[in-house]
Amino acid sequence: MKETLLLYMILFPAAFGALAFILPSKSRKRGLPAALLLGNAVNLGLNIYAYGQESAFSRSWGGFGIDFSLRLYNFSGFILICAAALSFFVAFYTVSLSKDKDYNRFLYTGMLFTSALVNGAVLADNLVVMLFFWEAILATMFIMIMAGGKKSYKTSVKAVIIAGITDLCMMMGIGLTGYLAKTLDMQQIHLPLNSWGLAAFILLTVGAVSKAGSMPFHTWIPDAADDAPTPFMPFMPGCLEKLLGIYLLSRICMDLFEFEHGSPMSYALMTLGVCTILFAVMMALIQRDFKRLLSYHAVSQVGYMILGVGTGLPVGIVGAVFHMLNNAVYKCCLFLTAGAVEKQTGTTNLNKLGGLGKKMPVTMICFLVSAASIAGFPMTNGFFSKELIFDGAIESGIIFYIIAAIGAFFTPISFLKLGHAAFFGKPTKKTEKVKEAPWPMLAPMLAMSVFCLALGFGNSFVINRVLQPVLHIEEHITGHTNWLLVGISAGLLLLAALDHFRGFKKTGKGIESADHYHHAPVLRTVYNMAEKKYFDPYEVSTGLIKNYGNISLKINDGISWFYDVFIVGAVEKLSGLLKRAHNGNQARYVIWILGGVVVIALLFLIK
Repeated sequence: MKETLLLYMILFPAAFGALAFILPSKSRKRGLPAALLLGNAVNLGLNIYAYGQESAFSRSWGGFGIDFSLRLYNFSGFILICAAALSFFVAFYTVSLSKDKDYNRFLYTGMLFTSALVNGAVLADNLVVMLFFWEAILATMFIMIMAGGKKSYKTSVKAVIIAGITDLCMMMGIGLTGYLAKTLDMQQIHLPLNSWGLAAFILLTVGAVSKAGSMPFHTWIPDAADDAPTPFMPFMPGCLEKLLGIYLLSRICMDLFEFEHGSPMSYALMTLGVCTILFAVMMALIQRDFKRLLSYHAVSQVGYMILGVGTGLPVGIVGAVFHMLNNAVYKCCLFLTAGAVEKQTGTTNLNKLGGLGKKMPVTMICFLVSAASIAGFPMTNGFFSKELIFDGAIESGIIFYIIAAIGAFFTPISFLKLGHAAFFGKPTKKTEKVKEAPWPMLAPMLAMSVFCLALGFGNSFVINRVLQPVLHIEEHITGHTNWLLVGISAGLLLLAALDHFRGFKKTGKGIESADHYHHAPVLRTVYNMAEKKYFDPYEVSTGLIKNYGNISLKINDGISWFYDVFIVGAVEKLSGLLKRAHNGNQARYVIWILGGVVVIALLFLIK
């Protein structure tokens, strides 16, 4: 029974996804929401039942050491129950959004199949099996983004191309890892980080951090905030991709390779982490759209997780996994509040919002709790996981802590700007007659707001009783190991509040309270370049390819002109001259002959 349970965890969500897709048109109005809710409820029930158990399933599959191997143990069970719970809340929220039946059909099908594939990727105990499920998520991601309408096509293609290229790196890493380890069984792999082992580590890590949404593989996420359906953002970039990417990164560093604190790869990961934190939060600071601002924070928060894992220290790794869980909760809640605002007002443009606090008080409270959590306000869940990561960072090198702390300073500034612009101030034409969101939208937000506080107040239990056993870390860790760093974090929050009120007093508008950073002498130039997508590898690459194509086309046109126009014209001209020279006049022919004789004679005389 334990073995077949692992298969059921993959097959049942997929079966409900297939049911949602084949439902006849007449049954979709009620059948689609029922399939989505029931499929996610069954998925959550199976994952809760499986949590705490250890079992394995293996069957011969592709030969050459490629067995269809699944394994359930503490860490994978923890990831699965987090993914299933958050997916259920998003599903409950999704059914309250009234859209046409075709929209729902593709979105609901994509969500259910994605849950099945995430279960498969986490349970996989063979690298090729993991790759199979990992790659299949590209298809469901494409379908879900495309459910946003025709304008979503460009974004869906961009997402698949970026993820596809990084997944190709992971594919090569898997091949190299299997060759070096002489096995594809993940339990039996533990390679040193030397020569080809280092190459395999880098290739696999590229795939993991890309799935998590790290820079420089993040640029499709802000575009998806504009074009994808509202539920997509909390479901994928806000939740499942972070869980999947950081889970794999943790396994790469803890299980598959001999990753050590203070190694070159440790410093490389920490550098990637702090760069992602700082650059993404700086971009979030200047956004004027609710969902787009949140999308950059979804990227920035990944940096903290990568930084924590990159330290190679127990406190950093526990902090990273705790932050992964916390981020999934508060970021999902934030995206749901953005969706509620969009549903009730018809826009997420901050210039058109204002005064929603009185119109949508429950939504505002959920926003404030989750915003406080992502900003690291004391006693929220985000505060404790960030402090653990800061502890690991400062032990690894003070420069990493300083950069991460700067990012932590800008995070509350951007959320003070966002909250002030959307929920406070004077109502606009879009918000004058707005009412609170319906209860099916509010219930998931309220639940996740409670989790933000519960995971904060119960941080010691989560860290010591859940995460440390899951990660097999015996060292005792608390949520506030360094009171000096806690004091610095509290000071940064106070400075952020002062900076916001200074900016608001100067401009008189909440949305413009952070504009002094946008228009600062050096930053202005950098921001202009960023907004023109000069730092977007995808846009730069496609621009180079387009320019290469244009140049090739010009060269091709030039060659065609030379042979089709110039040569033909030259031959016609020469033919015309010869035709005039040979007009049948005998005297002219005699002159030509005598001229030829003279030329030949001169040539002999010259010799």
